[in-house]
Amino acid sequence: MHGFKQAAVLGTVAVMLAACGGGSDNESSAGSSGGGGGASATLSPKVTVDDLATGAYAVSTGDADKPTVGRYYSGADGRRLLALEDGNAAVNRMLRRTDAAASWVAVPAPAADLNVALLRNQARTLATPAAAALAGRYVVRLANGSAADFVISADGAIKAGTLGGCQLTGALGASALPGTLSLKLQSSGCAGLPASASGVLVTDTLDAPASLRLLADDGGTTVDLRGYAEPAA
Repeated sequence: MHGFKQAAVLGTVAVMLAACGGGSDNESSAGSSGGGGGASATLSPKVTVDDLATGAYAVSTGDADKPTVGRYYSGADGRRLLALEDGNAAVNRMLRRTDAAASWVAVPAPAADLNVALLRNQARTLATPAAAALAGRYVVRLANGSAADFVISADGAIKAGTLGGCQLTGALGASALPGTLSLKLQSSGCAGLPASASGVLVTDTLDAPASLRLLADDGGTTVDLRGYAEPAA
């Protein structure tokens, strides 16, 4: 009986060592040589966001005494976009989902798991912009304080304006997100902007006196540009 107990204890110790990574030298060598060992895999932080029914919303999250505010767009196809603002009313984090089966993506990416619980949500009725109605010239302010301009044509094309330096081009299209147009944006020589980004164009009275707002990202950097209508140069 004593021998049986001793064998059981030794077996338990062996299992504990294996669970704690106390494997053989051969196992360690396989992991360090990139042989597909599970120990070498790095899991990306998990992002979760409260789901809302189809529509557009003003939302808040974080500390109830000093909440972070933002806007949330929820499409009938499961597509979602949440844009959160900093203390200067500039979007500094975007969270998006391509459909109901997809995972949420946060930009910039979090260092640890991120769970965005909404403190408040208020449904809003937003008219879907029409590219033809937006046709004209717009001026935006860049991160370094300089100005740039672009022209929207009736077919949704975005063309570089007449101001020197920053060149903005791209295209607008139909969007599954209420109150938005889809946006593809390219930039050259523009302070603080990635070379290309995708997102949405919105026209919202909350952004007045701006006529429109471009919200996009390139997977690493957010883009938030308020466009002010100007006479064609």
